[in-house]
Amino acid sequence: MRAVIRLFFRGIRLILTPFMLVAEKLSTPAPVKREPKEQLKVDKACQQLVLYQFLACPFCIKVRKEIARLGLRIEKRDAQHNAAHRAELEAGGGRVKVPCLRIENEQAEVRWLYESNDIMAYLQQQFELK
Repeated sequence: MRAVIRLFFRGIRLILTPFMLVAEKLSTPAPVKREPKEQLKVDKACQQLVLYQFLACPFCIKVRKEIARLGLRIEKRDAQHNAAHRAELEAGGGRVKVPCLRIENEQAEVRWLYESNDIMAYLQQQFELK
């Protein structure tokens, strides 16, 4: 019975994934405009960030849209299809749950931030135009 249920939901995901990705592309907002100097500082700060994600996860899509709106260049790692990224997420964050933002500070201390709303709030606090 479990196998049937699992197959059912995999089928649903296979059918819905292309629609979700097209909808993401069509509804992604334009990035905010910054002065070149300011954008350079933002880009440098973004080098300390990595987003672990699944491509068709609705919560990951929500975070990616916010990243696009804020005009951030954050590395994205596929924890669904890449075993090495999945292992990094589990070893560092303690669990395989997405989205997860890996934040490294200047002292090389690493923080793993889960939950899409928490990630978005962090990004807005750090990078929202004032």
